Amino acid sequence: MGGMRYEPITWGRLAGRLGAHLDRATSRDGSDWLKVGLDGPPAAPGGELAANLAEQLRARGRAVHVVATDGFLRPASLRYEHGKQDPDAYYGDWVDTGALWREVFTPLEPGGTGRVLPDLWDPVRDRATRSPYVTLPPGGVLIVHGPFLLGHWFPFDLTVHLRLSPAALARRTEEAWTLPAFDRYATEVDPAGTADVVVRADDPRHPAWTGIDR
Repeated sequence: MGGMRYEPITWGRLAGRLGAHLDRATSRDGSDWLKVGLDGPPAAPGGELAANLAEQLRARGRAVHVVATDGFLRPASLRYEHGKQDPDAYYGDWVDTGALWREVFTPLEPGGTGRVLPDLWDPVRDRATRSPYVTLPPGGVLIVHGPFLLGHWFPFDLTVHLRLSPAALARRTEEAWTLPAFDRYATEVDPAGTADVVVRADDPRHPAWTGIDR
């Protein structure tokens, strides 16, 4: 990780460069849709980057649908089965990955319907959202953002990891009890070594990235 070379970039330029790359990209699974994963802890601006990238793509004439993994959390009774501050549960059991596969990725496989569920569970009210399905037309782009996205074999065509150093992560994470989960993720999955693009976000005002083809 220490050998990576980062170039300074603004968030706006980053979204533009990613959008230009996706304009030239084709789906790895041969489907009619592109799938993008923006991986990073809650302390990183993944939601903002997803919105910026969606705006760039729509300006280029692409249909886009953005999904946040916190819309696919399991019910509280399952998330908190081992207490409300269990880092292992946070790491592996909070997000309903089966529902993401079923409701988000499977409809965008070759021959799929394109009908994607925007979210499944409202964690604040702890009940189903009952959101209607959204149809992403062929040629559209799915953007999924949230923590721990890599290592599940999700069929992403482009993965971006927003990296914070351990010190920055500790400083900017409100829920300190989650920090061991990110240590485990770094060890088991090595997101910085796995993602197509790594963005250093220690100082959100001055991001830097590895470039699109490393």
